[in-house]
Amino acid sequence: MVAFGKKLKDRQIQEWQGYYINYKLMKKRVRQYAQQIQHGTLDRRHVLKDFSRMLDNQIEKIVLFLLEQQGLLASRIAKLGEMHNDLQEEPEIHKIAELRESYRTVGQELLNLLYFVEINAVGLRKILKKFDKRFGYRFTDYYVKTRANHPYSQLQQVFKHVGIGAVVGALSRNLHELQDRQGSYLSIYDQPALPLQDPVVDKINAAVDRLSNSTNFLNFLAQHALIMQDDLPTPSEEHVDDEKYHFMSLLLNLANTFLYMINTYIIVPTADDYSTSLGAAPTVCGIVIGAMAVAQVFSSVYFSAWSNKSYFRPLVFSSVALFVGNIFYACAYDVHSIWILLLGRLFCGLGSARAVNRRYISDCVPLKIRMQASAGFVSASALGMACGPALAGILQTNFKIYNLTFNQNTLPGWVMAVAWLVYLVWLWISFQEPSHFAEENRTPNQSNVVDNGAVDNSALEKGLKQPLLITSDDKIDEDIDQDYDDSEEAPEESRLPANSIGSAYRLLTPSVKVQLLIYFMLKYVMEILLSESSVVTTYYFNWSTSTVAVFLACLGLTVLPVNIVVGNYISNMFEDRQILLTSEIMVCIGVLLSFHVIFPYSEPQYICSGLLLFVSAEVLEGVNLSLLSRVMSSRLSRGTYNGGLLSTEAGTIARVIADATITLAGFLGQSRLLNVTLLPSLFISVFSIIATCYTYNSLY
Repeated sequence: MVAFGKKLKDRQIQEWQGYYINYKLMKKRVRQYAQQIQHGTLDRRHVLKDFSRMLDNQIEKIVLFLLEQQGLLASRIAKLGEMHNDLQEEPEIHKIAELRESYRTVGQELLNLLYFVEINAVGLRKILKKFDKRFGYRFTDYYVKTRANHPYSQLQQVFKHVGIGAVVGALSRNLHELQDRQGSYLSIYDQPALPLQDPVVDKINAAVDRLSNSTNFLNFLAQHALIMQDDLPTPSEEHVDDEKYHFMSLLLNLANTFLYMINTYIIVPTADDYSTSLGAAPTVCGIVIGAMAVAQVFSSVYFSAWSNKSYFRPLVFSSVALFVGNIFYACAYDVHSIWILLLGRLFCGLGSARAVNRRYISDCVPLKIRMQASAGFVSASALGMACGPALAGILQTNFKIYNLTFNQNTLPGWVMAVAWLVYLVWLWISFQEPSHFAEENRTPNQSNVVDNGAVDNSALEKGLKQPLLITSDDKIDEDIDQDYDDSEEAPEESRLPANSIGSAYRLLTPSVKVQLLIYFMLKYVMEILLSESSVVTTYYFNWSTSTVAVFLACLGLTVLPVNIVVGNYISNMFEDRQILLTSEIMVCIGVLLSFHVIFPYSEPQYICSGLLLFVSAEVLEGVNLSLLSRVMSSRLSRGTYNGGLLSTEAGTIARVIADATITLAGFLGQSRLLNVTLLPSLFISVFSIIATCYTYNSLY
């Protein structure tokens, strides 16, 4: 894999070469600092002052060039505007066409300028993190904190576009007026909901969105899937070979996700009744629900590895395992065995092919529609989460066929068994296996793993207050951050993906660990809320199965509307790290409001606190995965033990622990179940807030 310095050099515009961040020089200076400190010729304060001054100079060079180029573009647009005004008086078709192309040429130059700023922004992030990693010092925290809001600092002008909006607006308005409007007198301002459809303007808007951390609904949804793009922009996007893309195969992957989420949540409203009918306590529903997650901890690993070789065979295995698991689940009632019930749920967990679904989107869907496919993956998950409990609420009947019982407890198993059988037939007939290359022969775009999105952060910050210079033993372990005088290439072994859980764990920096902790926390509190809902509402409010099903379905239906609001509005107004911290606080408040302390526990309290907790956790998940993709090492962006697998495992383990907590708390009695299960949620949420504050300045 090519090192970042090499990428930076290859993607520079030659005429602007002297105005890019001098990444190689700064790497060399960091290495010199290390040598000088080791020999005692420099002290810590001098290093910090000198490196800060160098960064300030680099940023100033970038910003001044940016302003100069903006001025040139503005002058050209002004001259084109004069020509446009002349054409208003004496319109000529060929001159209008020439003027339109001139505006598009200016737009392409503006696009190059945006790529220039974005590449420099990535370079600044990397050199800051490289400094932190080499010296074990939280320099990023210091530098961002002192420069971000200072009136004379130019740091934010690199990470935020300055004056670009006015140039984009001028281009859009003039191109709109030069289009054939077929007699319409409406301007671009009269139809804000119908933006100008021009390829150049679309590319500019996309680049501005990336640069300003702005987003939209599809982008925000796609963050939940942790399927992101490369960190360095290129004016010409590389596309996945269309021969690898097959729409029906993509649809089958989305259907697999949808059915699996239904399968996960369809039993939640009736799990306590089913456990009671088999002679167990109602709180054993925690083990029944969590058994699926226990198996998923292991299935995620082998499915991730299996998807290196095939997509079709893992999906077939998944369908068969889920079919068998649901048959066992349904038959447990007639054989009166809680163990058969648990075995059925374990089989269902072994059929979790979400890693394959994500991998297919990342590897086989063309780049131009990958965002939509990723959003479709999240939407299918959300819809399945809502449909599962709703379907359970409908299946309120009781009859027998021969010796098989069909009631509210067994029908979820029978219905899902039939669904997976139909899916298996559809899969066998319609799925097309794409050409799958060996991992080591893939190009970077082809080898982006499923749950990845990790930018090429090979030198992330340690974030710990340690001695300024790390020891020689520690230095040997940091193979991915070695610097070389003669080449920008790192050793091949230092760029290979992690080949074990242990090696993957060693690549986790404090920022990555905190984001994984947050993901663990949000999955834990959501699982507590959902899994114990039937037991809690029956005890306090005497809710029926149908009422519980409606409540859970309503929670699931909030996912898409909340993401629309956050994706289209909130994320455009605030930074991701601000939304992250606020969402964590709201989750904590939701947990606090859920406690039964003094006053009688009421339905409005339970519903409102549960809704606040669930919605906040949904918002938190998207932002959390977005930030996780930025701070994760590039070595965790591919291979079997990738960053997506780690986040999936963190979430799955959280669900397992949450379900086990419910069952263990049941031994204390149903009257104490609610408060006992909420205490760990409160502790974890508070701890995650503290950890976020600790690494806050590295999340940008």
